[in-house]
Parts: sequence; C-alpha cells; structure tokens
Amino acid sequence: MINKQRLRRLLAPKSIAVFGSRGADFAIRESLAMGFEGPIWSVHPQREQLMGIKCLQSVTDLPQAPDAAYVAVNAESAISTVAQLNEMGAGGALLYASGFSELSDELKIVGLDRQQRLIAAAGDMPIIGPNCYGVINALDRAVLWPDQHGCQPVDKGVGIITQSGNIGLNMTMQKVGLPIAYMFTMGNQAQVDIANVIDAMLDDPRVSAIGLHIEGIPDLVAFDAAARRALSLKIPIVAIKTGRTPAAAKIALSHTSSLTGADSLFDALFTRLGIARVNTVPEFLETLKLLSLLGPLAHKNIASMSCSGGEAGMMADLIEGREIVFGAITPAQKKLTLATFSNGEQVDNPLDYQTYIWHKRDQMAATFRAHMAANFSATVLILDWPNNHGANPDEWDTALQALADASQADQHKAIVLATMAECMPPHAIDACIAHGMAPMIGMDACLTALNHAYTIGQAFNAPAPAALSIRHISPALTTEMPPLTEAQSKYSLSQHGLSIPEGETTKSLAQVVKVATQLGYPVTLKAVDAGLAHKTELGGVKLNLKNQTQVEHAAHSLFAISQTLLVEKMVQDTVLELIIGINTDPLFGQYLVLGAGGIWVEVLKDAQSVLLPASKNDIMQALDRLKCAPLLKGYRGQVPADMEAIVDAVIAVLDYSHKHPVYELDINPLLTLKKGAIAVDALIQLGQSSL
Repeated sequence: MINKQRLRRLLAPKSIAVFGSRGADFAIRESLAMGFEGPIWSVHPQREQLMGIKCLQSVTDLPQAPDAAYVAVNAESAISTVAQLNEMGAGGALLYASGFSELSDELKIVGLDRQQRLIAAAGDMPIIGPNCYGVINALDRAVLWPDQHGCQPVDKGVGIITQSGNIGLNMTMQKVGLPIAYMFTMGNQAQVDIANVIDAMLDDPRVSAIGLHIEGIPDLVAFDAAARRALSLKIPIVAIKTGRTPAAAKIALSHTSSLTGADSLFDALFTRLGIARVNTVPEFLETLKLLSLLGPLAHKNIASMSCSGGEAGMMADLIEGREIVFGAITPAQKKLTLATFSNGEQVDNPLDYQTYIWHKRDQMAATFRAHMAANFSATVLILDWPNNHGANPDEWDTALQALADASQADQHKAIVLATMAECMPPHAIDACIAHGMAPMIGMDACLTALNHAYTIGQAFNAPAPAALSIRHISPALTTEMPPLTEAQSKYSLSQHGLSIPEGETTKSLAQVVKVATQLGYPVTLKAVDAGLAHKTELGGVKLNLKNQTQVEHAAHSLFAISQTLLVEKMVQDTVLELIIGINTDPLFGQYLVLGAGGIWVEVLKDAQSVLLPASKNDIMQALDRLKCAPLLKGYRGQVPADMEAIVDAVIAVLDYSHKHPVYELDINPLLTLKKGAIAVDALIQLGQSSL
C-alpha cells in the first residue's frame, strides 16, 4: 500500500536529491531555472560536483530525507538506492533507470525479477517508473526531468499523465495557451499507477483539469474509483487512449506491458465516467485548454461571430453531426442585435457582423453584447491576425478587446478562434487568458472541444455512476459444458422475466402437428439439438407456417438434421429486431452488448457496449446511442417500440447473468413490438468464475 502522505511529498517537494549524472544534471539545471527554492542535493560516488552542486558520496551523506529523489543510475544501483531512501524516510523516488519489466525476449525474466525486488525495496514509499522520463511540477517549480522542456511556472492549470516520455516532452513545447501544472510520464507503473496520480492531483485545488495519454490501465478498479472521484469534484478529464487497432494494442503490450481490453469497452468506460475521449494531440490540447479556462458548458446552444460569410458558412457545416448546435435567435433578439448596425444587415447565428464596424471598439462591443444576450453557453469570435513581416495587429487587437468588453459585462463564456495556428500571435493568447477568454486554434478542433465541454457538463449533472463490477468468467471445455440449446436457453431466461414465444419441444411428427394446432397458426418450426448454433445457415428454421400441410412438410426436412424440434407461435407486427448479448473481456470481465439484431448486427455493426452494473438509465442511454434508435422511436410516423419492455428484457438478461457464470450469451433477435418485446432465439455458453 502506497503511503499517500509520502506521495504528496514526492509530487510537491520542498527538497530534492538527484542520483547519477546523465539526466540528473538536467533535473538540477531545470529545477533551478524554473525557480525551485528548496535545497537540491547531488549524490554521485565518483564526481566532485554536478551543475555547480557539490556531490555527496552516498545516500547516507544526505543531511535529511529528501521529499523527492530523481534516480538516474543503472537498474541494480537503483534498487539499492530506493531501499536506502525508503529506510531513511524519503518522500518518494522517480526512476529514470531502465532494465526492468519492459525488457523482452530472453531478458524478460531478469527484468521482471528486478521489478519485484524494486517494489519490495520501496515498501510503502511511492516510486514513479521505472523506465520513466520524469515529472514536472510547474506549480511548485520542481523539475524531475532528464531533458529540456517547454513548461513555464503557473499558479494553476492542467495535470497531464502520459505513458510516453517523448509525447510528454513534445506536449510541454505547446504554444497554444494551455497552462500545464503537472506533466507526469509513468513508465512501467511498477507501483504508482495512473489512478494513484489522478487521485493525488484531485487533492490539489490548483489543478483545473486532467489529461490522460494512456496505452492501458493496470488497475481498472482503482482507475474507476479515481475517475468517479474526479466526476464528483467536477474536475474534467480528457483522454487519448491508443490501441484502437490490434497493431497499436500489440505495441502497448510490448512497450510498457500495459493491460489492454477491447477498445469499445474503453469507449464505454469513458462515457460512463464522463471522460472526453479524443484522437489527436491538437484535439487533446485544445479540449484541455477550453475546459481549464472556461469549464464545461451548461447547455448545447453556442454562437459564432465573424466578419466573413465564408467563415460563417464553414462553421455551420462543421457543427453538423455534433450534439452542440448554433442556438436559434428569437425575433426580439434579432432586433436587439440589428439595432447596433446601421445598414439593416441580416442577423443570424452564425453572425456575419460586417466590416464597417471593424476597428470601432465600442460599436463592435455593442454588437457582440447584443448577440450574446441570447444566453448561449459559449460564443466564438473568429479572428485571424496577419503574420507577415511588419504586420500591424491593432485592428485585430481592438476586436479582441471588444469581445472582452462584451463578455465581461454580462459574464459570458467567450472564445477567440484563429483558423490557423500561424494566425494566433502570442500576445493575443496572453490577452485572451488575461481577460478570462479561451484562445482556440482550428475550427474543427474548437467545435470538437466545445462538444466535449457540453457532454462533460451533462455528465457533471447526471446521477453518479455506480462502481464497476468486474466479474471474470473463464471458458469451460465444451465437452464438459456444452452450450445450452435454444429451448434450454430461452426457458432459463424466462425464469428471470424474459418474454419468449409460446411453444414446446417435440420429438415426433404427431407431436409437432398437435402443438402447432394448439398454438394456432402461423407457427415457427426450429431444429434445436445441441451443436446447432447456426440454425439459419443449416436450413434449420422454418418461419410463418400457416397450416398443417406446411408444418408437416417443414417437419420432415427438419427431422433430417435434428431429433428435437421446437414449435412456437409466430410473433408478428415487429417494429425492429435487436440483439442482447453478454460477453467477457480479459480486462473488463463480463459486459453487456446492445445492438441492431437479425442480419443487421453484421451488416450495420450497430452496437453499444455497456459496462456492469448497468442501471435502467444506462440501458436507455445505450439504446439512444444506436444508429437504429430513430426506428425504435417511430421514425417518420411509424409505430414506436415499447422501450420499457426492451429495458425489462435487458434487465432479465442481466439478472440471469448475475446469478450464473455466463461466458457468452446471445439473444438474436429480440423482437420489439408496439407492446412488449419477445426473444425468439437465444444461446448461452456457461463458463467458470475466476478469482
């Protein structure tokens, strides 16, 4: 168990000790350059000084236990150094040293053994790494880092955690106005992992948002707990998760031995926890910046203003397909904005405010303020400064000041957007931040960031998600535990509340005819012997049999492939076919799948993964995210499906799965009706619960 008090000392140190030379020299130099005011000690048995600081010979020569130690020595020396630091009561250590579990091939066993000895040496003293680039604390001016970097001292800002030293280094070089408070590179996460760092940063009120670049999650339960705590504290989290493809997942495993699960399940995890998932570094930085400076959006209606119809048109195109929208303007609000013009221009959203008020600060401020009075959750002003040699920025600066006047007058969230990075000069970025506005770069990136800010705002106001329930089920040998037949599967599920068609299994033609007559036509006839998982492909399903002759003919052909037939009442007037599934993942354990059923499950690939436990609200939200959701709700006047019955069917499946070791379960299709929902096919493969 990591000592949290020692971890706080490590992350916000008042004293630093460095071990080694290469890398340790940068830690000294960069901490001094950043303005670290506490003592820094250098330990090296063979050097007299390092970066002007006299070297001590060993750990025992330190005048006191350091809060933070930067260990840049070889692997075996690192283990003994960590043991000595732990014994003397140091806060913690960051290990630049490599040669541990990241080793591969014939050296893998050696590396794993070293890492276990390292963990034992550390005890409850936190260690970050090994094989870790470093940590920068720009709040307390401590730079445990083996290289140059781009961070500047800040009083508050975002904390970034990455599993890649190079990506972390590159991010520190950003010049887009993102205030970086912490930069963590995690290495092997032998002891301190992502969840520990998130939790520690949540104790620091100077952290306004958290950014994650991750390959995998070593401790899913701890991550879930830390992220739910961030959600409760309303601290936004933005994540880049690599491994969308099998090739990327394989790289993650070989690079840091990170645990990876199915990528769709990470989407489900992030949605559940209100984490914004992004795909690129620019999108990551812009989203973090917006959330750090302005926070989440209260509602989906935003506004855009520019003095170009072309820019207004591009913004209108780019917002399509997102949850945010350009909010409507009432006639009264249009009149208010129009009153600030003199030529009777058209007022709309996006707004083309015309160039004749350009460079007139008071008039622009009046127009901006009138337009923003429609109570948008955020308003964007598009400004691209000239960057040619000798360019005069005054008129663009005037527009920025006019927006600041308007936004500050009524406490609106305002954004200055440059369509290209080359057209947002440093002084404009600084001016935006000074006035409480967000300087954003790139139309698409800005709108994406705004959309994330909206969804995070929704998550902040939604009921808190339940803690993850991770239940691992191992597959059983099919010879020992064959799949349940369709009839067995449906009967078992019906005992937990799932609706199934009226029907009965039969073993003779006479029985088939008798049951069909009792049920009333039309009926369905199926071959249901064990091992007939894909009955349709085998011709083992006969639908819509309307009389005894058709039933007898169908039964003759089906008895040729199965000794047992299932006769069921034909379900008619279906609204839509759905699939309900329970699958298992090595990292996430059991999870729920909902999607378009029948043949559409393969054609449309329209499915949502839902982590467990799942509430009725979780299920309804997943159904709403399906591409086929409009059909369920009665698209263009069609009959809507009984949504409550669908949710009840899912709850019945979850109840069965909770009480049995389900390795795989498929209901395909679940026929949704105007009233009710009936499972007409099901397959269950039980497994063995794993500890």
